[in-house]
Formats: sequence, C-alpha cells, structure tokens
Amino acid sequence: MSQSDVRDAGPRDVDPLALERQVCFALAVTQRSVLAVYRPLLEPMGLTHPQYLVMLALWERSPLSVKDLAAALQLDSATLSPLLKRLASAGLISRTRDRADERVLKIELTAAGRALRQRAEQIPPAVVARLGVEIAELEALHAELTRVNAAALAAAERR
Repeated sequence: MSQSDVRDAGPRDVDPLALERQVCFALAVTQRSVLAVYRPLLEPMGLTHPQYLVMLALWERSPLSVKDLAAALQLDSATLSPLLKRLASAGLISRTRDRADERVLKIELTAAGRALRQRAEQIPPAVVARLGVEIAELEALHAELTRVNAAALAAAERR
C-alpha cells in the first residue's frame, strides 16, 4: 500500500493533530490519573511517588551508587539529588562516600527504610483494586509501555 492509499483509506475529516489522537496526551493524562491513585496510598508512609520509585529500586538492591540508581530510574542526578536528600532527612536512607573511590556516593537503606518495605507491600494490590483493571491487562500494558520506552530511547540516541 502506498502512502496515498493510506491517506485515501481513512476518513477525510480526521485531523492528525487532534489532541485526542496524540499518544503524548494520552500518556500525560494517564500518568496524572494513575499518580492520583497512588498519592493517598503513599501519603501515610510519608512518600511522594518519585520517592517511592527510589525506595522500590533500593528495596530491590541496596546499596547503590547514585549513578546506578539514576540509571535504574532513568533520571539525571540533578533530579535525583533532591529526592535523596529528602529521603535521608526522613531517615530512610543513608548517603556515604565509597571508601575505595571518594567520587562515588553510595545510597543505602536504613533500618527504617528496610522496615517501610512491609507497609509498601500493600501498595500494588491497593492500586490494582482502585484501578479496577485486571492484573493481566496491567501486565500487558506494562510490557507494551516498556517496549515503547525502549523504542523512544533508541530514537533519542539516533539523533
């Protein structure tokens, strides 16, 4: 099928710039809506959603260097640093210089940070329940978003 065939196949009044047709718009609205579901679940734990993501990475593996943590979260260090300062002030993490290389800042869970994991285990099932979406659908969505993210990262690297 040629490009002219594709153009001729659809309705003539479809605007390719219509807001409702934009993937970026759907993702932005969905992000805000889903984070609104998380907010009341995280507030009693004293966490924002970005802080929760940091804690998830550290519950998976601690200690981590700031560089490794930034890579895991796909954040730059300028965005990550204030999050880490607030988590350290809350007593959930410690930040120490690596003895072998003073340039490396290690992030490690404190006892309070490790203990918070047990409360956090209630978050995923509560989110699923509040969304009212089947777990299989969420897993499929996760897989597709992961694929789209990888494609977007690859496209950005080609620039």
